[in-house]
Amino acid sequence: MIDPTSASGFDPAELPIQSDWNYEAAVAEVEAIITRIEAGELELEEVFDQFTAAVEYLRQCETFLQERQQQVGLLIETLNEERGREGEGERGSRQI
Repeated sequence: MIDPTSASGFDPAELPIQSDWNYEAAVAEVEAIITRIEAGELELEEVFDQFTAAVEYLRQCETFLQERQQQVGLLIETLNEERGREGEGERGSRQI
């Protein structure tokens, strides 16, 4: 089977995921790619390359959002536990 990335030399794994990666910048890049594809000015090979890059950016965005969702869930859980402990302390002091 032929690797579709080998023909063009494009490898989506080469897209940088750096410490300065930015969700908004990745979304903006996907939007720019869509604009270039819709404009119809790209060669077919370039369309495939750009589409592949857009998919990889979207995967990075999805991973980022899933990680942040987990963090928010943990923060909410911690907050609820702290509120529970505070409520127990208040009930205990009222019973005296």
